[in-house]
Amino acid sequence: MEIDVFKDILVPVIGGLGIFMLGLEFMANGIQALSVNRMREFLAKAAGTPIKGVVAGTLITGVIQSSTAMTVMVVGLVNAGVVALRPAISVIMGANIGTTLGNGLIALPLGPLGLICAGLFALVYCFAKSERNRNIALACMGFALIFYGLNLMTGGLRPLRNMPEVMELLQTLTADSYVNLIKCVLIAAGVTAMIHSSSATIGIVMGLGAAGVLDWTTAVAFSLGADLGTTITSWLASLNLSKNAKRAAYAHISFNIIGVCITVPLFFVSIDILRWAMQWFGGDPSIPVMIDGRETFPLVPVAVGIYSTVFNVFNTALLFPFVGVFERVLSRVGRTDAEDIEDFSTPKFLDRQLADDFAKAVPAIQRETARHLTAGALFLDIARGDRKAPSDPGEHYLATDILSRDIRAYTSSLMQQDLPHEQLDLVASLIEEADFTAALTESLHQVARRVKRETFDSPSRAIVDLALDKLDASLRAIMPDFGIADPAMPAGHVRFPEVEELRAKTLALGPNAGASERGTILALLGSVERAEFLIQRIDAERRSVNRQNVLARVTAKADSDSSARPLDPEGGLAPVPAE
Repeated sequence: MEIDVFKDILVPVIGGLGIFMLGLEFMANGIQALSVNRMREFLAKAAGTPIKGVVAGTLITGVIQSSTAMTVMVVGLVNAGVVALRPAISVIMGANIGTTLGNGLIALPLGPLGLICAGLFALVYCFAKSERNRNIALACMGFALIFYGLNLMTGGLRPLRNMPEVMELLQTLTADSYVNLIKCVLIAAGVTAMIHSSSATIGIVMGLGAAGVLDWTTAVAFSLGADLGTTITSWLASLNLSKNAKRAAYAHISFNIIGVCITVPLFFVSIDILRWAMQWFGGDPSIPVMIDGRETFPLVPVAVGIYSTVFNVFNTALLFPFVGVFERVLSRVGRTDAEDIEDFSTPKFLDRQLADDFAKAVPAIQRETARHLTAGALFLDIARGDRKAPSDPGEHYLATDILSRDIRAYTSSLMQQDLPHEQLDLVASLIEEADFTAALTESLHQVARRVKRETFDSPSRAIVDLALDKLDASLRAIMPDFGIADPAMPAGHVRFPEVEELRAKTLALGPNAGASERGTILALLGSVERAEFLIQRIDAERRSVNRQNVLARVTAKADSDSSARPLDPEGGLAPVPAE
């Protein structure tokens, strides 16, 4: 029987591959549109410890069905300072396990039903009115297209078995020795790196194995290479991000490389174990089954899915105890003195356990707001070129912005309806102070950004230095002194010119400064003026409510309530009868 290469092979293989990858894209887009923001929030909260990180990574990747999307999300959260490096490493470990859940689903023999299911969900997608229903239909349609595309690929690849030249070429890719095994792993890694999807590579391999073009051992070897090649995407995603984001990508790469290096020497032993285990999943995957008069190997996709899952679980279990080692080693990669600066993106005093205790929560907010103010003052050090200051004003501002949102959210959580008016008034005052502090930090960021972008000649630089010193002196009125008060100076001992005077000096520079320099200084003075106004507002807001008196009354009431309650026989507080 003569084979029409175009009609019998190219059309179903290319069409099936396209439908398969389109299904992956539809399913990922539908699920992510439904829940990616919740997933991101859940990840930021759940990834507090390595164990929680592995569980969160597994669950979220199992839902969105893309370890690539998951890893890129983690790299982005690390870059934003929401997730630290250590839990990020464990999340990536969990992502590798989660993506294998999809590989197991792909192995199910549901191909013939894929087209009709995809058609039904496509109709729902076209006629659904609500965005939520459309996203659900899109995800389900993508899920069905995955099976239909895989079924098309399997049918298109089957005729290759009757082409001697193709089989001769594929015989060189048989994983029958360690050299050929490594060759198969590297080829699969290269293909996965090009198409940015280990699931797509494994789908192709399953199709080749089910059609009998690749023997099942070689198909399993290719799945090992797919896990290696998928690391390239996280590396590409981290190229223009922070050093910690790059380290999270390096963790993904090193984790998979180590896993493959450990598994390759054990490959043939693991294949024997898999052959033995397959007796519970249908039998020997190398035995063909006649379907419509043609030989097919339906158990090869099952074997590939099982091996991929076991590999990632084994790899995680093996390397999980060394998460701390990964963190210490990766933390040294590209480390500079600037990284010893405090990380202001993570709150230090906002303990969730204190949120129910008003008397303790308010001082915690005040300390965190003062810390936010300290972070903002660092922009003046950045503008002066201090070596110990953060090197990138944009990255430092991102950290302060994250801290500002955390302070606002924590403070807002105290606004309970049953609070007395004076306590609500105090919380409102704290929220306004935090908002003014965030606006002040933004103005200080503008000051640093403008100074860093422009090169000033000596006359211009003198005006800039005066403006920075003036702003520094104004800041001292609201900055925390941490127990070291500024020495009292005689009135008029130090006088800084007003902004109007500095503006007049700038305009008088004339030929001594270019138009760009003068424009930058005038914009800088505008930021200084806004910053000084916000400093006055923060100072006034602190005086608007007698915070100490309110806290003293709250503490006294709490003490009186606890002392009024009788002790039970075991020494605890006995319940007080309702009035």
